[in-house]
Amino acid sequence: HLKENGRDHHTSKFSSKELIVRRGQAFIVTFNGIEQPEQNLTFIAETGPKPSKLAKTQATFSISTTVSKDSWSAVLQSTSSNSVSISISSPPNAVIGRYKLSVQSTSSGSSSPASLGTFVLLFNPWSSGDDVFMPNKAECEEYVLEEFGIIFAGNKNHINSFGWNFGQFQGDILNICLSMMDRSLNYRQDPATDLSHRNDPKYLGRVLSAMVNANDDQGVLLGNWSGNYEGGKSPSSWTGSGEILQNWKKSGFKPVRYGQCWVFAAVLTTVLRCLGIPTRTITNFSSAHDADGNLRVDEFYDASGNHLDRAADSIWNFHVWNESWFSRSDLGPSYSGWQVLDATPQEESEGIYQCGPASRYAIKEGDVDLDYDCPFVFAEVNADCMYWNYDPATGKKTLMFSQSTVIGQFMSTKAVGRDDRVDVTNDYKYEEGSTKERDIFKKARKKLGLEDKFDPTAPTPQEIDQKPDISGKFKVAGPLEVGKDLNLILVLANLQSHAKTVHVNMTAWSTVYTRRPVNEIWKDFISVTLSPKEEKQFPIKIPYTEYHQQLTTDNVIQVTALCHVEGGIQVLVQRDITLDNPAIDIEVLGEVKVNKEVDVEVIFTNPIDVEVTDCVLQVEGNDLLRGIL
Repeated sequence: HLKENGRDHHTSKFSSKELIVRRGQAFIVTFNGIEQPEQNLTFIAETGPKPSKLAKTQATFSISTTVSKDSWSAVLQSTSSNSVSISISSPPNAVIGRYKLSVQSTSSGSSSPASLGTFVLLFNPWSSGDDVFMPNKAECEEYVLEEFGIIFAGNKNHINSFGWNFGQFQGDILNICLSMMDRSLNYRQDPATDLSHRNDPKYLGRVLSAMVNANDDQGVLLGNWSGNYEGGKSPSSWTGSGEILQNWKKSGFKPVRYGQCWVFAAVLTTVLRCLGIPTRTITNFSSAHDADGNLRVDEFYDASGNHLDRAADSIWNFHVWNESWFSRSDLGPSYSGWQVLDATPQEESEGIYQCGPASRYAIKEGDVDLDYDCPFVFAEVNADCMYWNYDPATGKKTLMFSQSTVIGQFMSTKAVGRDDRVDVTNDYKYEEGSTKERDIFKKARKKLGLEDKFDPTAPTPQEIDQKPDISGKFKVAGPLEVGKDLNLILVLANLQSHAKTVHVNMTAWSTVYTRRPVNEIWKDFISVTLSPKEEKQFPIKIPYTEYHQQLTTDNVIQVTALCHVEGGIQVLVQRDITLDNPAIDIEVLGEVKVNKEVDVEVIFTNPIDVEVTDCVLQVEGNDLLRGIL
């Protein structure tokens, strides 16, 4: 009854000829050649290489008159002269995966069970007994059944977005997701224990966050943040998860080259939605990577204003992770709901590159002592920033300024049923700068033992309290598009009531979106005297011809001005610029009808004065394209 079961279990989008159902809900099977079924039938459902009742990977059950809530059961639906229909139910906490179903007739004296075939059992967010139960049906549609998504990127000043084809119901994706569980380190070390935990979304979310990256376990994607993507595909050229997962399988499960954070997050979304765990992507702008766990991120600049790549800490223009929806019986009801999972390999957790599930509520409340990886996620949205001037010759570092409000901004996800951006920052922390937010930060530091510990690398209170004599900022004065010249204005203002002389070293570097410098594009120097309380503006122009060959595929330029104020402390002015690629417009020509071909026109306008050659157009759309373009 593939059609009826598929409709009832919200699995009809799968393209498989195999029965795919969700746990905690009945499905119908009909078979022939059985007499007096209610008296003499025993069913066996089993999964994994060594099924056992103890590990919950084998269930034996006979026909009963009622459905059991906490065990497998079979209820007779109807009989005719030669066939019988049975309604089979699994418990809402059953192990998920591919099962073999067989039946044994006790009356015929036959000892070996007859195989009825296989079926796949998934999580069930529509069932109130399931750990992943999601009461809002529109959210179930979006976070489990929607195959198309929107991911937000850019930077805090300039948020952009792009479409992504999750494609969790396409072709062989379900089989690949099932294979992924069987290739994890946990399964390889102890298959029986691993299988027995596959009823738990906490466990599977953590295991799959490790499997989506290639570190440790020959997982799906190899990360690369160098700006050089030879030997693979640039992370920004992927448009969907299907090709990545298919390539992983076709290559004999060798890691696919290359991924960056949104690719890891998108592939994990595909896998978890496929298995029935409600999941979405979250973009955090100005995201901290706190490598040493002190809730502080240090950045270093030389006297010329060059951003030095010498610290393990970093502030990414944006970072994308996942939220999955399930209950946290291990922590208590207030910690249930959205849980943070992150497949991007940043720091090891229990010796493996995996991250989460961290309860979003725990992050907001500063409960960083709770499982799993809460301190790292808390730092991503809350860390304080220290900006240092560093002299490579002497090793001396001088604090220029510190900020406690720049990390974790405009946290974004796609709206339910619409392509709009929804801001979820307030779900991760109290209002920036409020007393409550600072109290939570102190609570987290205390729980991590940072309040009582002397940190020789931390700035002194005197350094933190020092006040600059001038202020500065970069203003954008023109379009931020690849192909156009970059026009900025450096604005410097004297905050004092006496004149100040300032020597300014300016640089522009291409970076990857993690703000790691790649190529120097431009530098300049000016000296200026500012009258008391005077503000001056200095126009800056970086022509396209100067930056285009230095740009990475992330289209990011970091502009810095290091201001040496005579008789005062140095002032750092910086801005990260993300340039938009030229738009591709899609127009549908004619009427669109189901199962009828339709022509679509794709329009691209070359924005530069030079001919572009060897262009490739990538097109992706679930169930819309046949063959290869």
